[in-house]
Amino acid sequence: MSRSIRIGNGAGFWGDNLDAPVALARDGGLDYLTLEYLAELTLAILSHIRLKDPSAGYINDFPELLARLQPILADQPNLKIVTNAGGLNPTSCALRCSPFLSDSVIGVVTGDDVLSRIPDWLQQGVLLNHLETGEPLPHELADRFMSASVYLGGVPIARALSQGARVVITGRVADASLTLGPALHEFAWSRDDFDRLAGATVAGHVIECGAQATGGLWHHWDQLDDLAGIGYPIAEVLESGNSIITKSVGSGGTVEVGTIAEQLVYEIDDPTRYRTPDVDVDLTSLQLHQLGRDRVEITDCRGVAPGDSLKVACVYRDGFTASGLVAVVGRNAEAKARAAGQIVLDRVKRAGFDLADALVECLGAGDVVPGLLRPENPPREVVLRVTVRDSRKAAVERFCREIAPLVTAGPPGIAGYASGRPSPKPSFGYWPCLIPRTFITPRVEVRPASEWKL
Repeated sequence: MSRSIRIGNGAGFWGDNLDAPVALARDGGLDYLTLEYLAELTLAILSHIRLKDPSAGYINDFPELLARLQPILADQPNLKIVTNAGGLNPTSCALRCSPFLSDSVIGVVTGDDVLSRIPDWLQQGVLLNHLETGEPLPHELADRFMSASVYLGGVPIARALSQGARVVITGRVADASLTLGPALHEFAWSRDDFDRLAGATVAGHVIECGAQATGGLWHHWDQLDDLAGIGYPIAEVLESGNSIITKSVGSGGTVEVGTIAEQLVYEIDDPTRYRTPDVDVDLTSLQLHQLGRDRVEITDCRGVAPGDSLKVACVYRDGFTASGLVAVVGRNAEAKARAAGQIVLDRVKRAGFDLADALVECLGAGDVVPGLLRPENPPREVVLRVTVRDSRKAAVERFCREIAPLVTAGPPGIAGYASGRPSPKPSFGYWPCLIPRTFITPRVEVRPASEWKL
């Protein structure tokens, strides 16, 4: 059997299980611990945080996690960490983490933040058309951009590791590249060895969402042991490009062909061409083999050269939003709830505000998946949720004040608040687009932790 490395992913998003990375690092026998924190929504949240504090904009849970990992890192000197916790400010993240890594080397990958370059590109006539609709980017919308992040690949991660980094902190990289980067470093694959690159990318795609590969969200969830202690996934990536997906011995959940197959088709478009910055993967060619309990082998991965464009995730300010929740019970609960929602909107309109967007939902009456999951019998207990958005904060504030009066000035059966009075929050829009690959030059900076000073 060819040489292999063990890469475990302890986070599938910002807000994932806080104890999972610690358990995985402690019990997983890992060479690399990856932590995948970023999503489009996360970028929106981080852009709002950075707007208030230019030194912020990274995942602030990560330094706290490093403090907990210190004893494990001391006991396992060969364990390395690769994460996109840098978010919109990888350098500040490294500065904040340096006290917990005094004897280590930190590598920082940047070059993904292109917000300042958008105006110049537009003046040069660069097309930043919406990736899904083809709509041209309105210049006035670009003026409201709060972040613009290119999806980088695994190559700069491999560069940081080759320069001695024990902890690599990146901004926006493709999720699977957190796994591909260490494999590129360890096996020194050629950049055009596309089948091997595809194999490591598939392994990264399987583990990128954490426990979704080990029984989380599985349709046989009720047959699993200890979902409360579910194990997070480990990819044993072989030099051949094949991989074996497993988890720590004794942890909850399961690793089966079914859990891996379900994760493989998560968040993809064309299964014959799963596009990443490093390689385009044909997911229809691969084979899954159950090798034993909690061990699934992935073979026959095929890849081709990636395209000449890279994806950019842009987040822009889009006014303000708020949601209000109340419980409604009794006969005709659904009708009363829908009437109550319309009453709220009518009162806001009578107060002089014609809201840009409004949505009335009746949870428990089929509105979570509209038109597909209607209850067999009329529900006698539902939750009314009304959500609005408008460019005017005053309009949304007025909406927030119209939920409470339903208790005595609405239909009968308003049983109480599912939340307190809502407050206006910033609303964000998302604009995905493509740019020529030649526009982007990733930057790698590697220094001892003692030289990353606050």
